[in-house]
Amino acid sequence: MPARIITYLEMIKFQHSLFALPWAFVGAFYAARGVPGGREILWILAAMVSARTAAMTFNRIADAKIDAANPRTEDRAIPRGLVSVPFAAAVTALAIAAFVLSAAMLNRLCLALAPAAIAVLLGYSYTKRFTPLCHFALGLSLGMAPVGAWLGVRPEWHPLPPLVGTAVLFWIAGADILYACEDVEFDRAHGIRSIPASLGIPRALLVARLSHVAAVGALVAAGLAARLGVVFYAGTAAVAALLAYEHAIVKPDDLRRVNRAFFHVNAVVSAAVFVACLGDLWQRGRL
Repeated sequence: MPARIITYLEMIKFQHSLFALPWAFVGAFYAARGVPGGREILWILAAMVSARTAAMTFNRIADAKIDAANPRTEDRAIPRGLVSVPFAAAVTALAIAAFVLSAAMLNRLCLALAPAAIAVLLGYSYTKRFTPLCHFALGLSLGMAPVGAWLGVRPEWHPLPPLVGTAVLFWIAGADILYACEDVEFDRAHGIRSIPASLGIPRALLVARLSHVAAVGALVAAGLAARLGVVFYAGTAAVAALLAYEHAIVKPDDLRRVNRAFFHVNAVVSAAVFVACLGDLWQRGRL
C-alpha cells in the first residue's frame, strides 16, 4: 500500500502543488491584510490540494491513451497498469467532494463558485484536442488560486486578486508552451493541438516570452492597483530575472534543459512571489 500511494503521488506530481500554493496564499494574506486566521488557512490549503489532485488525476485518466502512445509518457502509472482507471476515477470524485466541502467551509460565495472552478479544472484536459490555446486554459486553472483564496478570506471585489491571477495565467501558459516543445512531432502526428505544434518551436518560444512579459506586467499592475511597497516590486524584478533565465537556457535547437526551466525555475518563481508578499506586508507593519 505505501508503494502504491507513492506511485499515485508521483503520477499526479503531488510535489508540484508548490507551483500554485504560494500564489493562493498571496491572495489570502493580502485579503487578510496580514496573516489569515488558522481556520481560513486550513480550508484554503485543503481546497488547493484537493483541486489540484482532482485536476491532475482526471488529466491522467483523460490522457491515458495519448500517454501510452507517447514515448516520453508511456511509463506513466495508468499506461503501465500501476494505477487503474477506476481507482483514479474514485480519487477524482473524492477530491472534488473535498474541494466542494472546503469551499463551503470558507463561505457561501466560494461554494457558489465551486462548480465553475471544477468545470475549468476538469475541462482543461480536453482543450488540447481542439485548440492550441490549451496552454492558457491550464494557466486559467491555476490563475483561479489567488482569486479563490482572496474570496475565501474577504468575499468582495478588489483589483489585486484578478491581476495576480492574470499573472499566474500568463506565467503558467508560457511555461507550458516551453514544456510542449518536447512533444512537437508527436502532437502533429496525433492531432494534438499545441502552440509549438501549430507555429513551430521558434515562434512558440516567442509566444512564451511574450506571455512571461505579460505576467510580469500583470504583477506590476497589481502592485500599482493595491499601492504595494518597494519590496513587492523587488520580488517582481526577481521574477522577471528568473523568467529571463528560463528562456536563456531553452533554445529552439536545444531543449535539453526544458525540465529544469519548467520544474525547478518555476518553483523558485512561486516562492519569490510569496516572499515578496510577506516582505511587503512586513514593511507596511501588517506582520
